[in-house]
Amino acid sequence: MRRAFPPDEQQQHLSEAETFGQERDRQVRRHLRASTRLPASLDWPGVAQVCKLERVTQRKGRETVEVEYAITSVPRARADAAELLSWWRGHWGIENGLHWVRDATFGEDRSRIRTGHAPEIFAALRNAAISVLRLQNVTNVAAALRHYAHRVTDLLKIVGILKH
Repeated sequence: MRRAFPPDEQQQHLSEAETFGQERDRQVRRHLRASTRLPASLDWPGVAQVCKLERVTQRKGRETVEVEYAITSVPRARADAAELLSWWRGHWGIENGLHWVRDATFGEDRSRIRTGHAPEIFAALRNAAISVLRLQNVTNVAAALRHYAHRVTDLLKIVGILKH
């Protein structure tokens, strides 16, 4: 459930939005406040809004509170608090869809490749492999990698390196 709060006349600089939801085995409330008042006093080029996200999670009778802060160059006219909150949540889609796959499937965090440009090159190769498989509508990257491990020519045809 999403809720936005219209600012009163005293707080025209403030925009607020809140979401409530059940996520797996926990309840989460997110409350984001975005202000256009502070950027004028910050020594940061291009900043248009500052944000505070408070996340309250209840799980198994325990409540945890996390607070995060951010700045953005996106003006209020383009993104109010509700839109910023949506973008903030969408960021985790990238984390779950790419970075987690790189670590869980490719063992990136355990990699011994640490010098020169090799870490960036291998990260780019892993990203490319995941992207090629996603373009083929693959949902289980690990299973697809196992499938193509002994079918390299099939994989090279998919990528367009070999002709069908």
